[in-house]
Amino acid sequence: MKVQGTVIRYGDNVDTDVIIPARYLNTADAKELASHCMEDLDATFVRRVKKGDIIAAGSNFGCGSSREHAPLAIRESGVAAVIAKSFARIFYRNAINIGLPIVECDAEIGEGDTVEIDFDNGRLCNRTRGTEAAFAPFPEFLQNIISSGGLLNAIREGKL
Repeated sequence: MKVQGTVIRYGDNVDTDVIIPARYLNTADAKELASHCMEDLDATFVRRVKKGDIIAAGSNFGCGSSREHAPLAIRESGVAAVIAKSFARIFYRNAINIGLPIVECDAEIGEGDTVEIDFDNGRLCNRTRGTEAAFAPFPEFLQNIISSGGLLNAIREGKL
């Protein structure tokens, strides 16, 4: 599986409270959640994000509460993948469970860069800067979950 997209860049310690503020947790409607994604951190995000864009961030992305609404809001906003130096463990698992591809990789990536991610081979190519970085590819069972659009879909499809 490969994705290529334009990067929207954030720093370290992006917590779930700014990914989807608690005041919007009274709904499970993914489109409604996406309409408020990142608004407390970046009021322009929902206007400028395009289907296939990639979020890149620093360390500890998704820290804070364990709300699964956060990766759901990101995925529903059209983001194809999230790259970070590291993820909070519960966010990492929630992202996999809902089928949001994530990559732990310490690569030089800037706002607006075009990045290609090869999940099968663990390669991240920054087309803008002409650089490459390696990351540990997902084992087959996690690839099956992501390609099915989440854990429940993978189970329904008999991939697990």
